[in-house]
Amino acid sequence: MQSPVARTLLEDLAWIAVSGPDARKFLQGQVSQDVLGLPADRVRLAGLHTPQGRAVAILRLVPLAGESLLLGLPTEIAAAVILRLRRYVLRAKLKIDDASDAWLAAGLQGPGAAEALVAAGLLPEAAAIGALARRADGCLAWRHDASPDRFIVLGPRTTGLPVALQPPRDEPEAAEARRAWQAADVAGGLPQVRNATAEAFVAQMLNLDALQGICFEKGCYTGQEVIARAHYRGRVKRRLQRFRTLAATDAVLVPGDSGTLADGRAFRVVESVRLADGRLEWLAVAPLPEGMGGEDEGAPAAAGAASAAVGASSAGEPAVAAAPWQAESLPLPYALPH
Repeated sequence: MQSPVARTLLEDLAWIAVSGPDARKFLQGQVSQDVLGLPADRVRLAGLHTPQGRAVAILRLVPLAGESLLLGLPTEIAAAVILRLRRYVLRAKLKIDDASDAWLAAGLQGPGAAEALVAAGLLPEAAAIGALARRADGCLAWRHDASPDRFIVLGPRTTGLPVALQPPRDEPEAAEARRAWQAADVAGGLPQVRNATAEAFVAQMLNLDALQGICFEKGCYTGQEVIARAHYRGRVKRRLQRFRTLAATDAVLVPGDSGTLADGRAFRVVESVRLADGRLEWLAVAPLPEGMGGEDEGAPAAAGAASAAVGASSAGEPAVAAAPWQAESLPLPYALPH
């Protein structure tokens, strides 16, 4: 009997193609990852920042042939990121194009995900996060996070995805698969930058250092001075943390919304999802609990109950919930630097 696997179309992701002989050299000076040292069999995260170290985007760097790469990011910020990158091209020999129409992406998760990839000839050999496999027809697949059962598959639209990996067409089934994917991303502590949170956080506030999205040994890049100072002086007092309501609620939290915990700590939402049982789970940047902040970088909050009252949204709208609700602080599946 075949093990279950959930497939979901990742329609909210855009893909920027950076191609040409200077593609990697150019990106090396723009993002926080070591692009020149990116292996051909790895996909890695990188941050694109302002000179003040504020995150404009979190990118998935996908190596293609030669010096070319694809940058994966939310569709809603893709146009702004393309404009920002093109501003710094100058005499470099490269092209930066929106390639979203050329690629189709799907998420696979569940005990049968690896089995499905084996059948398609796309299971990455290594078990590391970002380990990448590719086929001659241009299809790619890589390990999405620390879970052994979560992958992203990317294929040219001209050929499509392998039949065994194609997402369901039934709308209710597709919607449930998409919700499950979002919930797993939140549980995995995976941040994104969206319109509502662009330039709101320094890289370490989004745990990019814990997710291996920052190389502290590479040369200069935009925002490096601020990011390096936070790293070497250990002054990161606010970090991405994970919260979940204790009961089902009709309230809504979206990226950019602000709130306050019962202990007085303010938070700002980065990602959120409504669980199947009606509870809300979200990732938010907040001060680390007492004893974990101060002058040192901390570790994930220990699981425990905390009362949270959501305040006014980032857009200055009325509070998203008039009454406070009970929320628990949950651990992340990775350790934060000390």
